[in-house]
Amino acid sequence: MGKRKSRKPVAAPKKAPKLDTEFACPFCGHPDAVGCLIVLKRGFARASCHICQESYATRANALTEPVDVYSEWIDACVDANEGVADRRCRPRLG
Repeated sequence: MGKRKSRKPVAAPKKAPKLDTEFACPFCGHPDAVGCLIVLKRGFARASCHICQESYATRANALTEPVDVYSEWIDACVDANEGVADRRCRPRLG
């Protein structure tokens, strides 16, 4: 007669770290002032600052997280400010 096979203990799956839901405002700089609202039924996502009332809206899908909305807002700010630094550094003629 053979020996019974023993079962190895099954390791519990590791949980992914939680992502932030409150962020620093790119305009006023207050930490934890920007909150995100995602309405999946309407496909709408909005990030807004509680201090300076600046906001950004974009489309949302089932995979959209608050950090995605905030990073899109930061990318839009960088794109908007891309040519501004060049205009300020130009010397005046005359």
